[in-house]
Amino acid sequence: MMPRMLRFTFVEAGVSGRVELHEALASRTVAAIWGALETPIQELCFHAMFAGPEVMIGLPPAAQTFDPASLPGENQTVIPTPGDVLWFYQAPNMMKGLAEEFWEIGMFYGDGGRVFGPLGWTPVTMFGRMVPEDLPAFAKECAGIRLTGAKLLEIRREA
Repeated sequence: MMPRMLRFTFVEAGVSGRVELHEALASRTVAAIWGALETPIQELCFHAMFAGPEVMIGLPPAAQTFDPASLPGENQTVIPTPGDVLWFYQAPNMMKGLAEEFWEIGMFYGDGGRVFGPLGWTPVTMFGRMVPEDLPAFAKECAGIRLTGAKLLEIRREA
């Protein structure tokens, strides 16, 4: 049986990459994200400030179809490798001065990444990985966000 996959696409550039989901390593997270993406999402993708070569988008309210606090830590790390796709949830008021919650899907696109933020090291669930042949072109678009700013990213289930 072929693993389930997602497709990440930078809308304006038309550059995309397939993400193989880690169903055996992060089964509950994969099920939750798969369900949330019944309808594709398009959101602005931003570059990380602390984590190095990482881009991230928020899961929009219409796709927030599960209880994020019910998901266990699965396949967690603080030292990702290029292509790793992560899930992170930050509850309201978890961090001083930030009353809102974060529903985040992120991807590390290069070497030297670390899951580190204002509160220090933060283990996150790695629930997928971009397939190696798609990563170079996608990584180039990700790196460009540092210089040009946010880009519209679509995430959808891969048929």
